[in-house]
Amino acid sequence: MSVLKLGVPSKGRLMEKTFDWFGARGVTLRRTGSEREYAGAVEGVDGMELHLLSAGEIPAALTDGRIHLGVTGTDLVREKVAGWEQRVEELALLGFGQANLVIAVPACWADVDTLDDLDAAASAFREAHGHRLRIATKYHRLVRDFLRQAGVADYALIDSQGATEGTVKNETAEAVADITSTGDTLRANHLKILEDGLIHRSQATLFRARGGDWRPETRATLATLCEKLDI
Repeated sequence: MSVLKLGVPSKGRLMEKTFDWFGARGVTLRRTGSEREYAGAVEGVDGMELHLLSAGEIPAALTDGRIHLGVTGTDLVREKVAGWEQRVEELALLGFGQANLVIAVPACWADVDTLDDLDAAASAFREAHGHRLRIATKYHRLVRDFLRQAGVADYALIDSQGATEGTVKNETAEAVADITSTGDTLRANHLKILEDGLIHRSQATLFRARGGDWRPETRATLATLCEKLDI
């Protein structure tokens, strides 16, 4: 029998909030092994299988057919999946895991408050230093597309897999594009968000893979699940 595979974050508040969201709608998700194991079970809808994955792995798992459904942030899907709208469908915004992807610059840059100001500063920086202004980020696709649409040039994206907000203080970048919920960490590192520097508002979302192995049984299970979740 073909089963409907649901991928959810494997740890932390995202996992807990996902379990709570489904549970409030009559579908129980639970871990069946220790915290070091990634096995789980679904109760309330027959024909389903729970896969515990990292939030960052779920976009690829959706697009390569390993799972039919997945819960992860909209930022991760848009960053990791080219042409995401053709490859996955948003079934439900879950109302938690909210965070904004923003561009921030040193607070001491008194004349840089907007993207136009950043463009002018980037040109001046290249002329003065002989290389492009560096923006540290984990979100290359989203940031590049956003800055291109805004007409910002003369910058270079620097990959950051650690504490992005610390790269300016460490002098490995001049600005950052990072996820923030409150902006407190950016301010603590003497950074300010550009007035028009909001790239994307993200939140946890239930996605459906458009491709993959969708048999009549899995489509029927999905219909039952959606009715149960009222989506």
